[in-house]
Amino acid sequence: MKAPVVSLSPPITGETVGEVKAVADMHQRKAEMARQSDAFIALPGGYGTLEELLEVITWAQLGIHDKPVGLLNVDGYYNSLLTFIDKAVEEGFISPSARHIIVSAPTAKELVKKLEEYFPRHDSIAPKLNWEIEQLGCPPKSEISR
Repeated sequence: MKAPVVSLSPPITGETVGEVKAVADMHQRKAEMARQSDAFIALPGGYGTLEELLEVITWAQLGIHDKPVGLLNVDGYYNSLLTFIDKAVEEGFISPSARHIIVSAPTAKELVKKLEEYFPRHDSIAPKLNWEIEQLGCPPKSEISR
């Protein structure tokens, strides 16, 4: 999505698709992505991808958002991570309901279908309202629907 100001050089960003918004730091970048997103999709990637993926999963678990989190599991790239998560559920570190935060599929078409059908089934464990107001600058849902 939007890169921090320090990395907005044309060779890195390539062709602009949509709006480019300069932000001060990674925290602001992630908060802006959360505010603007309808869902989160992780493609195969490295440490940065894993960090952002685990953060949005944690935000869902905490009740900060109820947006779907999808893994594009190309050629089984995320199989080991999914096995690890299933083991954490088995050992009691992740609740079975929180396991449903993540959906995965081997193709983009299948993943989009699953994301469109997603319904949150996990128990949030923290109040969402204060975090949205303080970090995302978002009004609570009750104010949006008025």
